[in-house]
Amino acid sequence: MKILVVGGGGREHAIIKSLKKNPEITEIFAAPGNGGIAKDATCVAIGATEIDKIVAFAVENAIDYAVVAPDDPLVLGCVDALNEKGIPCFGPKANAAIIEGSKVFSKNLMKKYGIPTAAYEVFDNMEAALSYLETAPIPTVIKADGLALGKGVIIAQTCEEAKQAVKSMMEDKVFGKSGDHIVIEEFLTGPEVSVLAFTDGKAVKSMVSSMDHKRAGDNDTGLNTGGMGTIAPNPYYTADIADECMNTIFLPTIAAMNAEGRTFKGCLYFGLMLTPNGPKVIEYNCRFGDPETQVVLPLLESDLLTVMKACTNGTLAETEVKFADKHACCLILASAGYPSSYKKGFEITFTEEAEKATFVAGAKIDNGKLVTSGGRVTGTTAIADSLEEAIREAYRIAQGVKFENSYCRSDIGQRALQALK
Repeated sequence: MKILVVGGGGREHAIIKSLKKNPEITEIFAAPGNGGIAKDATCVAIGATEIDKIVAFAVENAIDYAVVAPDDPLVLGCVDALNEKGIPCFGPKANAAIIEGSKVFSKNLMKKYGIPTAAYEVFDNMEAALSYLETAPIPTVIKADGLALGKGVIIAQTCEEAKQAVKSMMEDKVFGKSGDHIVIEEFLTGPEVSVLAFTDGKAVKSMVSSMDHKRAGDNDTGLNTGGMGTIAPNPYYTADIADECMNTIFLPTIAAMNAEGRTFKGCLYFGLMLTPNGPKVIEYNCRFGDPETQVVLPLLESDLLTVMKACTNGTLAETEVKFADKHACCLILASAGYPSSYKKGFEITFTEEAEKATFVAGAKIDNGKLVTSGGRVTGTTAIADSLEEAIREAYRIAQGVKFENSYCRSDIGQRALQALK
């Protein structure tokens, strides 16, 4: 079988490494891939949003199955376009990917179908939004409606900060058209949990829960990033809470999408807050999370391609989805200065052990050498019987990943260890 994976980050590298375990797969292509992915797949110089070129490549190379991993191509209809040429895909069609593509859509969906989420108001007029903030509870959360590379959410601690966020989105257009409409919502408190779930539009099989560490600095200080490390499973997400989420959030979301004529197939990501009033949805993503995928997929014992095809074919209920009863920790090595300004072009080297355990995100091949080309550069994942051991091993193995100017947080997983105590 020939497989095409659309995307080029650490998430895609984790997907490719997991797919490679299937002996039926003869070749994996990645569009565009990256310098590190090139060790495990044939990289093709086509951007993830160049839908026409992706379709042409898939047809010319007789691709048997495609995995569309990032949000942008999903929202732009990459799955629809490949399906039109008879190529089956893992991932939702555009009319279902809107669950991430529009915050306004997803909030209104939850309100309509009684899915627990934060109270909110929607605005397409800046003056009305600013006026509303005069009496809104603080802190408050301001969200750009559309995709914004994971950066379109601002938690404002003061009324002035909230107004500045509204102006930057609606007047200064820092997120382009994504800021034409905004959501202002209630600030929720409680532990955050990420849960990725496989679905064929009927059945839902959730993956191991995880805990992300978004801030750049130790002790959750500094700027928000795309994620500096993850652990799995999340100790706050107990079996009872998992059952409650399945019955009050996961299945109702799939049913709501079906009722709207937007059947969702693929991976649906639930960003949850375990509030004093029960679990609530902070956000949906229409795809595998990054870096959550790098900590969750290494625990998958079932064959990934078999599960993906079951999502496409509507046979997920009869397909086993099994995860190891172990703990995992993924440690992100970033370029110093990320997420603001940072230098690139430093050579990356690995010990043999580190290379096996590492997913590459921001790197390219330059004069035959693998060099840094992004903010988050690598993710190293260790698996062990206890969380403490998994964390210790991740830090040990990651010492085998070397590049000048590297930076990583020293406290990944510590919050989870405290919770276990």
